[in-house]
Amino acid sequence: QVQLVESGGGLVQPGGSLRLSCVVSGKFFSIATMSWYRQAPGKQRDLVASITSGGRTDYADSVKGRFTISRDNVNNTVYLQMNNLKAEDTAVYLCKMVRIGITTWGQGTQVTVSS
Repeated sequence: QVQLVESGGGLVQPGGSLRLSCVVSGKFFSIATMSWYRQAPGKQRDLVASITSGGRTDYADSVKGRFTISRDNVNNTVYLQMNNLKAEDTAVYLCKMVRIGITTWGQGTQVTVSS
């Protein structure tokens, strides 16, 4: 059974940086498309960034130039490097895995940007 475990969230001041990690247990990581989503209280869940098995990346306009998604197929981990964080980046960040038509979500990690 595939499980996704996120880590790396926390409280950071505006302009600061965080790196989120999502470790995947189970098979098929190398062929999966991995994504990071975020959800703020009372708002819908939005795509932040995604990376295909071939390494193609895509970003929400609001994070382009500030966030970088990457993956490590040896350690079954996907990362989200977040720089120049803003208050509006505050949300629960969730990892999603899609492979062979099957979608699995992690539980999420809280990111709070505040002075």
